[in-house]
Amino acid sequence: MAVARKIRTLLTVNILVFVGIVLFSVYCRLQGRSQELVRIVSGDRRVRSRHAKVGALGDREAILQRLDHLEEVVYNQLNGLAKPIGLVEGPGGLGQGGLAATLRDDGQEAEGKYEEYGYNAQLSDRISLDRSIPDYRPRKCRQMSYAQDLPQVSVVFIFVNEALSVILRSVHSVVNHTPSQLLKEVILVDDNSDNVELKFNLDQYVNKRYPGLVKIVRNSRREGLIRARLQGWKAATAPVVGFFDAHVEFNTGWAEPALSRIREDRRRIVLPAIDNIKYSTFEVQQYANAAHGYNWGLWCMYIIPPQDWLDRGDESAPIRTPAMIGCSFVVDREYFGDIGLLDPGMEVYGGENVELGMRVSVATVSRDRVRVSEALASGDGVRTSEAAASGDRVRASAAMASGDGVRTSAAVASGDGVRSRAPAQRTEASPEPRLSLGDRVRLHFKKYMIK
Repeated sequence: MAVARKIRTLLTVNILVFVGIVLFSVYCRLQGRSQELVRIVSGDRRVRSRHAKVGALGDREAILQRLDHLEEVVYNQLNGLAKPIGLVEGPGGLGQGGLAATLRDDGQEAEGKYEEYGYNAQLSDRISLDRSIPDYRPRKCRQMSYAQDLPQVSVVFIFVNEALSVILRSVHSVVNHTPSQLLKEVILVDDNSDNVELKFNLDQYVNKRYPGLVKIVRNSRREGLIRARLQGWKAATAPVVGFFDAHVEFNTGWAEPALSRIREDRRRIVLPAIDNIKYSTFEVQQYANAAHGYNWGLWCMYIIPPQDWLDRGDESAPIRTPAMIGCSFVVDREYFGDIGLLDPGMEVYGGENVELGMRVSVATVSRDRVRVSEALASGDGVRTSEAAASGDRVRASAAMASGDGVRTSAAVASGDGVRSRAPAQRTEASPEPRLSLGDRVRLHFKKYMIK
């Protein structure tokens, strides 16, 4: 009996050991398969991830290639607008950085354009409409920040028989260097030009290149500089208007400081410190700080800034000045109307330089001339000769010999730079001739002029 019990116990133990071995073997197999499955899944994930990365890189490269192609197409289309009229767009080329440029093939055609425009128009046609110019602003001005709610500006360019490339370079530079949210429109006032390329070619180019942004106002007859500016003022819709001759190049950050000054006080008229664009090589030449004044002959000229401004030692500070130049200024549109605009009786350039300063002074408001870095870093193409015989043509250039206020053409016999419409010979029945404000001011000063 005892032997049988021992046999059953051993048999039970053996069975349990056997079952344990079998179960352990099954467990090991299952564990191995589980690890293998994990490895397979992990490997599959890595493969999928690798393929996904490759696919993403491929998609990214494809997108970049498409964007590059699109950019090239757009550039070619836009640049194609300039090619038919013989002009150049985009970076690079002659005159980049405001450096002097020359042409090897100057000939009779170039000389003819010199006589017609008073500057090297053939060279201008070879210089890109988007060329870069040096930034002469002091370091402090480049670090300034401005409010986000600055008013918009309408930029008005006045021209008559100007070279097409010079006009379009003015337009390109103001569009390229003005924040889009601040530039409401660009208005080109054509004072009855008879140059053929300023008709169809100009219309077609700006309508395709800047649809809705650039507007052209054409006078049906020659109105003269002052009344042409008034036409631009009437067409402007922005709260601030900037008046410029159509041969300037703007620099980075020109708009914000000018608009900021007017935002602080709408009674301010902001003037630029103007650098020079050399008429023969289109080199941008820096001019020193200066204010504007006038002599007893009422000729506007550059003068040394006030001593209090010099004592501050801050080139970014605005300069108060008693006079101004009419070819470059920014003003609140409504305020300009409140003070009577410009005198439409003036026929010749130059009178507005004194007249507007007097008008603002009489209105007892502030006149601020802002340094090139804080207002307009614009280059003004200075001509050395008058391009038209008629005294009432729109001045498309400053017409100063070297920026010192000495004109090279005698537009007015008396030399005062101010003239109203020539009255008829007076008789007993003829009415008293109307004098412009500039003429009245000059006559007033002439009574007390020291010979």
